[in-house]
Amino acid sequence: MYWKRYFIRMVSITVFLTTISCEDFVDINTPNFQIVSENVFANDETAIAAVTGIYNQLMKAQFSNGWQNSVTVLGGMSADIIEPIRSTHTTLGPFWQNEISTIDSPDAGANLSLWSSAYNIIYLANSVLEGLSGSTGVTDSIKNQLMGQALFIRAFCYFYLTNLYKDAPLLLTTDYSNNALASRNSSEEIWEQIATDLDEAIVLLDNVKDYEEGERTHINLYVVLALRARVYLYRGNWSKAEELSSRVIAQTGTYEILEDLNRVFFANNKEAIWQISPEGEKAQRVTNEAMAFIRFPFIPGIIILGDIKLADSFINTIDAEDKRFTDWIGQELDRNGEVANYYANKYKYRVPSGLDIPEYSMVLRLAEQYLIRAEARARQNKFSEAIADIDKLRQRAGIALLSDIDPGIGQEALLKVIMEERKKELFAEWGHRWLDLKRTEKASEVLSSIKPLWQRTDTWFPIPEEERIKNPNLTQNEGY
Repeated sequence: MYWKRYFIRMVSITVFLTTISCEDFVDINTPNFQIVSENVFANDETAIAAVTGIYNQLMKAQFSNGWQNSVTVLGGMSADIIEPIRSTHTTLGPFWQNEISTIDSPDAGANLSLWSSAYNIIYLANSVLEGLSGSTGVTDSIKNQLMGQALFIRAFCYFYLTNLYKDAPLLLTTDYSNNALASRNSSEEIWEQIATDLDEAIVLLDNVKDYEEGERTHINLYVVLALRARVYLYRGNWSKAEELSSRVIAQTGTYEILEDLNRVFFANNKEAIWQISPEGEKAQRVTNEAMAFIRFPFIPGIIILGDIKLADSFINTIDAEDKRFTDWIGQELDRNGEVANYYANKYKYRVPSGLDIPEYSMVLRLAEQYLIRAEARARQNKFSEAIADIDKLRQRAGIALLSDIDPGIGQEALLKVIMEERKKELFAEWGHRWLDLKRTEKASEVLSSIKPLWQRTDTWFPIPEEERIKNPNLTQNEGY
């Protein structure tokens, strides 16, 4: 079905996860993971290496690697944040127009990569959970830590699958014979499993509160709490969203809002809750977000043109004095070396590649927790507290504080301000704007005036037709 075939080889004490093509997997015998598990989960060291392999795959998987087929790019393209420089771009153009094909086109291939790569990571998480469950050689403390991390990763992947595709197969084992013909589960069932996985991970990681060697690339308790707070927000449980985001914000010794916007995406900075490290991708480390969003010269005097710009409809909403505009956004050069007439996400990530780049791919950061808490408080009529959270970010951005300009603001207007702050703070990060428009049922209201071909059914990506051909039990979303 969706899986690439994964197997684990032991080389010294390191476990490498290797992939075989997704298309080939349906034609081969089911791999004997029971034998593999006996080796990989025989002791703490090799079990830790297996989970490290999943972290490495997150940098390579299309949905999570920050490159052009990622949630960051395709989600931002589907909303009103980014658009292709060339309207005829065969991959990105259809996502901007919300006219995604189902098969035999570059955009269909991007959609397939998004879907299948998320399931590949889920498969790895399931294999680790099964291996650890049957292991007698891994100590209890390490087993709890690794299982908590694997549960989080599975929940993280399903969060994006259900927010992009709505209903999707809920696969919780490595049983190929069942997975290959699995039907789509309802989004409600997926949300319930996400909650179950995260709640279990919170218990398992209760004593894992620090970052190993200062690297914010492995999952600890506060990483799980941060995503759980987001899930509570999306599900309308305002009190729990406020409670858990507050628990993360309260860790002032570990997390803080950086005053310098130019350092927010640096590796292991104090605003980062969870990052993905580009280390090990190549001899030279690569930050794919920088590769996707900015231009840079490969050869002196020759500028390589990027494919993505920030949408005018987004740029027009940001005040010129807002530091998120002055520090994160800039104009590029056109093919003639002149300043282009559009703006790019030029400075969130600054260094595409090198032997010692300063940035990691940012997944969860503290600013989002303030935005989660602000919205949760506003929806509970805690207006002054919500304003204080929003002002924390507005102060850093160098713009007027809401407490000064509109301290008596009502709920509807306050929620609108919070949505605007989410757009300006989290633009071009993990498709936040696309998911926000959908969860608040504002997608048609906002996008129909920007995108001539917009239809109500465009809120969900199509189930890839190649997957439906392999699995006749997969239904299609309305409108495709």
